[in-house]
Amino acid sequence: MLLCLSPAWATRAPSETRPGAWSLLLSRAVSFEEGGRSALEAFAPPRRAAYATGAFAAAAWAAELARDLDCPTGGSAPLARLLEDPLAARGVLAARAGLPVPPTLAFVPPRTGGALPLPGAPGLRLVRLGAAAAAAGQDGLIQEEVGAFLAGAAMAPYAQVAVQPAGWRWRGSGARSTHAKAEGAAVAQAVRGRLRGLREEESVLLEALVPTARLPAPASPTRSASPRPPMALRICTVVCRSWGDRPQLCQVACGVGRAEAPVRHGAALPQGLDSALQQWGLTEPGQRQALAARLRHAAEAAMAAVLDAEAELTPEQRGGARAQTDVMGVDFLLTCVGDSLELMALSTNAQRCLETCGLAEAMGRAVGEPAGDLPRLLAETMLHRAQRHLLEGKDILLIGAGGVSKSFVWDAAQEYGLKIHLVESDPEHFAAGLVETFLPYDSTEHRRDEEHAERVAELVRARGLRPHACLCYWDDCVVLAALVCQRLGLRANPPAAVRLAKQKSRTHQHLLRCRRGRPPPAAYAVPCCHVESHGDVERAAAALPFPAVAKLEYGAGAVGVRLVESAGECHAHAERLWRDLRADADHPGIGLGWGNSMLLMEYVPGTEHDVDLVLFEGQLLGAWVSDNGPTRVPAFLETAACMPSCLPADRQAQLVRAAHQCCVACGLADGVFNVELKLAPGGPRLLEINPRMGGFYLRDWIREVYGADLLLAAVLVACGLRPVLPAQPAARTHLAGVMCLASLHGPALGAGGGLAALRALQARGLVRLNRLFEQPEAGEYEEPYLSVACGGATRHDACLRLLGLCQALGIDSPCYPVAHFLSHFK
Repeated sequence: MLLCLSPAWATRAPSETRPGAWSLLLSRAVSFEEGGRSALEAFAPPRRAAYATGAFAAAAWAAELARDLDCPTGGSAPLARLLEDPLAARGVLAARAGLPVPPTLAFVPPRTGGALPLPGAPGLRLVRLGAAAAAAGQDGLIQEEVGAFLAGAAMAPYAQVAVQPAGWRWRGSGARSTHAKAEGAAVAQAVRGRLRGLREEESVLLEALVPTARLPAPASPTRSASPRPPMALRICTVVCRSWGDRPQLCQVACGVGRAEAPVRHGAALPQGLDSALQQWGLTEPGQRQALAARLRHAAEAAMAAVLDAEAELTPEQRGGARAQTDVMGVDFLLTCVGDSLELMALSTNAQRCLETCGLAEAMGRAVGEPAGDLPRLLAETMLHRAQRHLLEGKDILLIGAGGVSKSFVWDAAQEYGLKIHLVESDPEHFAAGLVETFLPYDSTEHRRDEEHAERVAELVRARGLRPHACLCYWDDCVVLAALVCQRLGLRANPPAAVRLAKQKSRTHQHLLRCRRGRPPPAAYAVPCCHVESHGDVERAAAALPFPAVAKLEYGAGAVGVRLVESAGECHAHAERLWRDLRADADHPGIGLGWGNSMLLMEYVPGTEHDVDLVLFEGQLLGAWVSDNGPTRVPAFLETAACMPSCLPADRQAQLVRAAHQCCVACGLADGVFNVELKLAPGGPRLLEINPRMGGFYLRDWIREVYGADLLLAAVLVACGLRPVLPAQPAARTHLAGVMCLASLHGPALGAGGGLAALRALQARGLVRLNRLFEQPEAGEYEEPYLSVACGGATRHDACLRLLGLCQALGIDSPCYPVAHFLSHFK
C-alpha cells in the first residue's frame, strides 16, 4: 500500500485495457512495512495502481488523478460530494433505508447537476425556487413555507430549529444558526440570508433541532446528585463495503458536547459507544447491547441504500466506471420518541467519521486495548478489489466442465473477467458456447492420464494459447489437470500428491505412516484395505473389524457406499458393484474412468463434517466447517446440512487442524480443497480428501454465509497470488438445507409443481436452490439431484423455515423424515 502526497508523484496514462479510461502510475510514494516503519520510495519504471482511494472531497488534485481510472476506485469527487450533501443523504436514508431523519424543509434553487433522487422521502419537504431566490416574488413563498413547517405536526415535539447551508462545500463547517420555533420572521429572514450566494447544487435546510434523549443520570456513591446541564451525543459510525458487496459496520465512536452547540467532528475527543451509553444512564447491559445491535442494523442499512442509489448513476455521475463507495461514515443522534429511544440519522460523510473512529482506535491502543476491526476491514476491502482487478483478462485453462452442478463457473468467469479455455470430453457440452475457447478432447479413460496430458498440452500449444493458470473443479479430472500444469510449467500441486489424495486407500495408508507432528497425521487416518477381487475381500475382512464401510476407491457422490456387517455382505456388495458399475458410461461422473476397484474401511462413529480449505504454499489462509445430518444407512447418501457449524469453537478447530495436516502430509500445499471428516469421541477421523473445491452447494453457501468465494480463491492461487480472505470470518446468516431424491421427491417436485414453487421462492430470495443434475434418475445408485436450503438469523429459525417448506411441498415424509435429519443440528 502506497501513499501519494503530491500530484507531482503520479501521472495518468491512457489505459491499455479499457478504452476511454486511464491508468494511474506512481513514480514516488511513501511505503509501509510491518511494525509501522515507512520510507519514501522512487519507482522506475512507475508502479501501476491496482486500486485507488483518497480524500477526494478535500483535495482537488487527488480527485483529478482518480477520475476515470481503469482500476477499482474507492470513491470519487462526485460520490464524495453526494455523501457530504445532507439534503441528498437524508433523502436516500429516509426513502431507501427507512431511517428517521430530523424533520427538514429544504429550499432548493435551480440546479442542473444530478443529485441523488429523493422519491417521497419521509420527513423531508423540498421547495424548488426560481432563478432569483431573493426576489420579492419569492419572499412570500419562503415566509409561507417556513410558517407551515414551524406549525406542522412534525415540529410539534420540538422547540428549536436550525438553518444551515447544505452542500459538499459546507461539510463540517458548522455554518448554522439556531432559533426558537416561535421566531417565524427571524427564521424566514435567516433562510433568505443563506440563499444569497449559493453555488450550483447547494441548498438551504431548515430542520428541527432534535435534542439528545435525556435519561436519569446514574447514581454516584461518592457524591450527591447535582443538576446536569443538557448535553448532546453524536454517534458516528464507519461502514465498509465488505465481502460480497455487503455493508459491514467497522467501528463506532461517540462525541459529547453541550446541547446548545452542535457536536462536530474533531471538536471533542471520541469515546466508545458502551461507555457513552452508561454515562447517559443506560445501566442495563441488555439495553446497551440491544441498542448497539439496532445501530449496526441502521448503519448497514444506510450504506446499502447509498450503494443502491449509486448503482443507478451513470459512470460519468460516479466519476468513472470503476468508482464506487467502499467506506463511508453515518452520523446518528440518540433521541426519544414517546417513551422509547430512537436512533435518528443525521448525515453521511466521506471521511470525517473515519478520522474520528481512527482517533478512537489510536487512543485505545495507548491504554492497551486490542486493535479493532477498522484497519483490517478497510485493508481487506481494498485488497480484495485490487486482486479481482489483477485477474481481469487472465487466460485460464480449465480441465473438465462437469455437469449442471458446476454451472456457476461460467457466471463467475464473466463476473471476474476471466477468459476460460475449456478442455472437455463431451463435444456437445452446453458450456461450449460460454467460454473463450472450447477444446473437445476425450479423457474419460483416466488410467491413461499421462498420455492425455501430453495431447492436451500439444492441443493448447497448437491453438497458440498461453494460459496464466490451469485448474480443475471436476473430481474426475484433478490428476489430469496437475499433469497438464506440469507440462505447461504452470503452478500446481505435484501430480503425485493429487494421485495420492485421489485414491482413498492410499491416502489413509500414507497418513498411517506419517509420524511427524503433534499429533501426527496418523492420528486421523482410518485402517482400510484396497479391494480388487473376492480374495482381497477375504484378506480385508480378516484384517478389519465389522461393521465396516465398503466404497469405490475413486468414487464420488457417495455412490456405491454401503455399511456391511460381515464378510458375506461385503462379498455380495462387491459382486453387485463390479457387475453394475464397470465403466464411465455406466454412471458418468463418479470416477469409473479410474476403474471400479473398492476399499473396505473401518466404520467410524460420530458426526460428519466438511472442511473447505484455502492453502497457499502450505499455509492455511481460510477454513469453513459445515455439518452433515445423519446419512441413510446402510447407504451413506447425504440428507441434510447446516452452516455455520453447530460445534463449539474448539471442536471446529480440531477439524480444521486435522484437515490442514492431512492435506499438507499428502503434499497438497496450494489450492482449495474439500476434506470430509467424522468427529468421533476420540477426535477427528478422516474420510477422504477431495483435491479440488467442494462440490454440491458448498461454494454457494460459503459465499452467502461468509462472503468468501472459493472459486476466486482457487484462481488466485493458481495464478500465484496469495488470496485475501476474511481474517476473522463471522457468519452473516445461518443456512439449513436438505437433499432431494428422484425416487422419493420426483412426483411432488415435478408433476406436483413443487419445483416451480421453489424457483418462484428463490426469485424472491426466500430459498436457495442448487441443482445437481439436469435429469434426476432413480435407482439403486441414485444421487441427490437438488439441494433446498433456507436461511435465518439463527440456526433454529433456518431449520423451522426449512421444515415448514418441506412439509408444504411433500419433501418431508415418513420415509424421509426431515425433522429427524434437522434435529441433529443442535
